[in-house]
Amino acid sequence: MNSADPNTSERLQRVLKLLRAGGRHTTRAIVRKCGVCAVNAIIAELRDRGFKIDCDQEIVNGKRRWFYELISEPETADG
Repeated sequence: MNSADPNTSERLQRVLKLLRAGGRHTTRAIVRKCGVCAVNAIIAELRDRGFKIDCDQEIVNGKRRWFYELISEPETADG
């Protein structure tokens, strides 16, 4: 995978800022709050750079929702 650098990629920085604020965030919340698309690809890029991000699904109001949560960061946050 050719993942972007979190230190220079504005889209990765926006998602990281949200995840670093804590809590679990749905795919839709990440799209709306960060102005990004393809959240699963962004999460994959961050994981490739050493960020541990949990992903689980729940049924909310009869619909499947995916939740992402930052668990840990690489020793050096530059990935």
